[in-house]
Parts: sequence; structure tokens; C-alpha cells
Amino acid sequence: MLEGVQANARIIAGAYVDGHGGVCPMLAAHRRGARTNFLSFARAWDRFARAGRRARSATERELGILVRQLQSSLLGEEQCDLGRALAEHRQLVWRRQRAQADPTGTIRAARLRVSSSLRPVRAHRSVAAACGAGGETSQASG
Repeated sequence: MLEGVQANARIIAGAYVDGHGGVCPMLAAHRRGARTNFLSFARAWDRFARAGRRARSATERELGILVRQLQSSLLGEEQCDLGRALAEHRQLVWRRQRAQADPTGTIRAARLRVSSSLRPVRAHRSVAAACGAGGETSQASG
């Protein structure tokens, strides 16, 4: 996104694009190869810029703040050990799964109770009657 914002001549707030070549920071990032779909960013950008219902060019102040925030974000990422972060995440997932698992290793099951309204007694009787089984089958099943 940083490259897109710095490379674009006209960054706007309040819309995705305007009719004069202006683009929002997300589209600028997309055009530079980034694949972003953070709707929350678009809303936050428009709120930060106090954009109304119409698209307008972002001010120098707004662009300066956005660029500094993006640069700060990238500096923070450089200091992060990605391998360690992934290992910590996997450990947390493993612990959560283990905590939710049945500690005894047994399978617990319960018999479902079927209400009498769900039993196919009437359908069975009507099928038996239609097949000519007569009252014997319907009396035996009821």
C-alpha cells in the first residue's frame, strides 16, 4: 500500500475511484500488486479523512499521516521473528484443542428421544393399506 500511495499522483477519500484519475489507498495498493480486501480500512480511512458522500482529494496532511503509519507498520514487522510467531500460534492452537478434547479418551453417546409426532406410523398404515395388506399390518404396527 505504501508503494501505491507514494506512486499515485492523486489519492482520494470518500470513494473507491473518481472520474478524474483519483483512487483510494486500497486501489492504489491493488494496482501495485497487493491483494487487499479490508473493508474496515476503507471505512476507517474515510472516517479519518472526514469524507462526506462525495469523493475528494486527500490533503497533504492526511497523506503524510497515512504514509508515516504505513512506514511505522513496516518497521514493526521487520523486528518480528515470523518463525517464532508461527510456532507460538501452533502451540496455542494445540493447547486449545487439547483442552477441548475428552480427557479420558472415551466416546460418550446418548440415545435420542424421538417424539411420537415424528414417528412414521400413519404413513406406514397408509402404505400397508394401499398395498392390500389390509388391517393386519396397520393393527400390528399401531
